[in-house]
Amino acid sequence: FPSQTITGNFANMIHGLNANHLTDQVIQRSKRMILDTLGVGLLGTSTEVCHKVTQYSKIYSSDISSTIWGHLDFRLPPLYAAFVNGVAVHSMDFDDTWHPATHPSGAVLPAVIALSETFPQKKKISGLDLLLAFNVGIEVQGRLLRFSSEARNIPKRY
Repeated sequence: FPSQTITGNFANMIHGLNANHLTDQVIQRSKRMILDTLGVGLLGTSTEVCHKVTQYSKIYSSDISSTIWGHLDFRLPPLYAAFVNGVAVHSMDFDDTWHPATHPSGAVLPAVIALSETFPQKKKISGLDLLLAFNVGIEVQGRLLRFSSEARNIPKRY
């Protein structure tokens, strides 16, 4: 339809994704990406920048909270938990990347995990749901990157 906007088309594509779209290869690669991101993130919890962000974030409190990786006794609202865990992943700069330069898993996984922890116990999401959410996040990031004229110029600027 000519009246369909790029944004509307993009939203319809995202909304239409479901667990049936996850092939065995996508599931296996996603698991590897998640494991790698968790490993880099856990290592990153020992960095100075992660310690500073964690200390700063302690001023926030909420009835809804999510885990800070490497800190079993400390939780934050999902937004701040995702931020702190994302800083942990990126602080090592060993997280996955693609061209043009972006780090897909380090931006997506902390947000997906933080949000998944906010579901009530009786409505917890399955592992397949988590993999779907992770892949939707990666897909959104990749498509936004493809739409971006700024991203296309990154290799020329560096």
